Amino acid sequence: MGIRDITPISKRESISLPFQFTPGSMDPLKLQRLNLTANPDGSFTHLSAPPLSPAFPEGETLPSCPVPVRSKDVPLNPSNNTSIRLFLPSLPPSETKPLPLIIFFHGGGFVLFNAATAPLHVACAELAASVPAIVASVDYRLAPQHRLPAAFEDAHDALIWAKSAFSSESEPWIKNHGDPTKLFLMGSSCGGTICYHAALNVISSDLDLSPVRLAGLILDQPYFGGVERTKSELEFHDDKIISLPTNDIMWEMALPLGSDRDHEYSNVMLHEAKETKLLPPCLVRGHVGDPLYDRQKLFVEMLQRAGVSVVAEIERAGHHGIELFEPEKAAEMADDVRSFVYGHEDGSVV
Repeated sequence: MGIRDITPISKRESISLPFQFTPGSMDPLKLQRLNLTANPDGSFTHLSAPPLSPAFPEGETLPSCPVPVRSKDVPLNPSNNTSIRLFLPSLPPSETKPLPLIIFFHGGGFVLFNAATAPLHVACAELAASVPAIVASVDYRLAPQHRLPAAFEDAHDALIWAKSAFSSESEPWIKNHGDPTKLFLMGSSCGGTICYHAALNVISSDLDLSPVRLAGLILDQPYFGGVERTKSELEFHDDKIISLPTNDIMWEMALPLGSDRDHEYSNVMLHEAKETKLLPPCLVRGHVGDPLYDRQKLFVEMLQRAGVSVVAEIERAGHHGIELFEPEKAAEMADDVRSFVYGHEDGSVV
């Protein structure tokens, strides 16, 4: 099974990821499961990393996109070496109107990939063109060098960035083309988990985002965990995308040292936050062939009990991350996002 065909931007090669570790602290066999190898200087090399894509400020035309899409990289928090890759669809003049802003967080178990990973770049360009929307893909800090809550903190920075972008002339793509009343947080896999915790933090910190309104959360196959195994985890224990050993290793690398999978960052159903009831409308997507399916179903039930407005699309056939492999599933996701974004124009304010 391979990621669906794209035009390679740069040749596939091993890359040194910004992970640091104490020699001997990570079992080499565990690293091998993630196609990582430890280097003498404390970094990790991802042996099967997809190619990276540059940004295209003047625009690119992809076969799967109805319109050209411009992209560029902008700094987020220089002290943390984080950034955002912005995607702006080039719509015809007859269709120009303020666009929703989707702040996107990629998957990878908090450990792998970044905003420039070519398949993720293509996915964000497709999303921007198909919804249509401005997509801001966050290049957040990765574990294990930066364990959680580092990624949640970077999501908080992204929300502050959005507020600033709408309030000043610092980012013309946002200021000139974005609609501050239609801000959505979206994430796939662990990116969905980041969205959930970021939204809770907005509520608990009483963060003033004005003139921005957080209108909804889009959680695509969100990544949750727990010590006790679920039926779907056991049924799909040898899944090709996220096997049970791979799942455990990623949580071990991402959670604070000494924590297990019942930590509040992973087992959110065990630690239901009081702020949950104040969340804006949520779209939760999933597939019945995903090892994480049972936890996603429990998550939807938790949101519903709390009185959150939920659109649940979790009963479809498919596996974890299927939209990166099958174009029709990517189109299906874009359709879901479009319906949610433009069907919740009076979304909640947090």
